[in-house]
Parts: sequence; C-alpha cells; structure tokens
Amino acid sequence: MNEWCGWPVVEESTGFEDAQKILIDAELSDGLPLVPPTRRRLDAMVAGIAGRADSHGMMPPMFGDITAETVAYQCVLAGALPAELPIVLAAATATLEPDFNLLGIATTTGSACVALCVHGPISRKLGVNAGTNCIGPGSRANACIGRALQLCLRNIGGARSETGDMATMGQPGKYTLCFGERTDSPFPTHTERLGLGRDTSAVTVMGISGTAEILPGDGEGATPEAILDPIVAGMRAEIVMSGQSRRNQRGEQVVLLPLELAQKIARHDGWTIERAQRYLFDKGEDVAIASEAIHPIVTGGAGYKMAYLPIWGGGSKTVTRPL
Repeated sequence: MNEWCGWPVVEESTGFEDAQKILIDAELSDGLPLVPPTRRRLDAMVAGIAGRADSHGMMPPMFGDITAETVAYQCVLAGALPAELPIVLAAATATLEPDFNLLGIATTTGSACVALCVHGPISRKLGVNAGTNCIGPGSRANACIGRALQLCLRNIGGARSETGDMATMGQPGKYTLCFGERTDSPFPTHTERLGLGRDTSAVTVMGISGTAEILPGDGEGATPEAILDPIVAGMRAEIVMSGQSRRNQRGEQVVLLPLELAQKIARHDGWTIERAQRYLFDKGEDVAIASEAIHPIVTGGAGYKMAYLPIWGGGSKTVTRPL
C-alpha cells in the first residue's frame, strides 16, 4: 500500500467501506466517516504549496511533525478544500505557542478543546459562517476546517483517547468548532484591536471548556449594563463549576456577541468596545473572572443570544496569527 508521511494512501478503486476500515485500523478515525485519502486528492491539496515537507514545529502530546503535507492529509480526511489548507496549517501552528498550553489542553481529564475563529477577507471568500448558527451545523467550511484542525490534534499530535487525550467526558467541540468573525460590527474587529488591521485575514485559536448561552438581563438588553451584567454572572458561575482553586489561571475570556446587541451597546454615548471590556473586567474583579483581557467577538445571526466560551481553567491564552 502506498503511504503519505507514514499514513495509508487509499487506491481510487477501493470501496468506501474498505477505505474506512483501512483508516480505522490505522487509528486515524475520529468516529465519523472519513474522505478516502487517494493520491489524487492529496496531490491536489498540496498543489502550489512551497516547502511541503518543511517543519512548522512538533505538536504535543506525542510530538508529531507539523508540515504542509501532514496537515494536508488531515484536510483530505475532513473534506476540506485545498484553499482551506493554509487556514488549518496556520491554526495548527498557532497552537504551539507556549502560552496556549496545548499539552495541557490535549491531555487534561477536563473537557477542553481547541476552537477556531477565522477573520477577515479569507473568511468571506471561503464561506466561513459568521451568521446564523455560526458555531452549529450547516456550513461545510466551518465543519470541515474545524474538523481538519481536530484531526491534526489527533493524528499529528497523538491526542487519542486513553493515549494522549485523557478527557473524562470530552465534548462535541472535539469533533469541530470553527466560526467566522463579522466585519459589519460597529466596533473594531478582534484583529483590529490586536493591531493587525480591520481587513487582515487571520485565525485565532482558543482553548475552551465548552459553550454557554447567555441572555441580556431584560430580554432585549435596552442598556449596555443589561447586556453585559449577565456575561459577568455567567463567568462567575463557571468559576464555581470548574473549581475555585483555578481563579488565578484565568488570564483571558471570550464571549460571542450578536450584531444586534453590539449595535445596542454602540448606540449609547461613550460606549466603545474598550469601555465594554473594561466594564466586564471591573465588574468581575471581585472573583477574578479574568486577569488580562476579555474578548468580545461579534458573530452570529439575528437575535439577542450570546455565547460564552470559557477559556480552559487549567491555563491557556488565545493566539491570533495573520495569514
């Protein structure tokens, strides 16, 4: 059988069921059906990529080598398109930043997973959903890009159940969790706030413990305080649920803010995104919901529902990389 970076290359004539058995036997499966990695698909995935075998670093916990070729294999398995390979490669490499703490995220008995946000023109070009159901099903790009990154963690990093991944329960985000950031917000984008520019294509990786829905205090959130206070309450509650002893490890937090609520906040004089961040930070200071930053990211569809993505309590910082 032909191989690609030590993994099986499936012949074009191989039946679908037989291809799945080959991949399962090679311990490459996340449990969902996989696209058979034929030579034709693999070559198409890396076409035009320079330095295909160059190392971008070693991925914990088993320290497999991140290269364009090894990431391309996971992209094929996940059903991603060749144009999406650079996103997955950049995201996989971003997880190697020491402050991200991938070793801890990948091996904890907790439910941590890696979430991915795609920013800027590349998100729109590839059709990454930043609208209705942005962290749910329905978008091929979101599902396949996010799944390719998770397969990198599993097959390159070696985070497999009872080998590297020791999660007691796990969570669905370990299959895929990828979304886009809206660019029609009244506030500066996440990349703009980081000094990368509003129209910069970039990726942000986040080590999170899950997702939680948050509603404004008065239903429609007539004031900024009514919108933001429940976020603080949710962050306080998460500290209690995940263990009081980990307060000091909470450097950052992330909340997904729908456009309608962002617009409501912005309509009030003096309410910039920086003021909203400071309000959240100061209101939560008594229980140290964050020690460094709280990042609101505007995304999602119509409505007043927010989503809190609690950063893993074991210690992790978000990492943003321009493309």
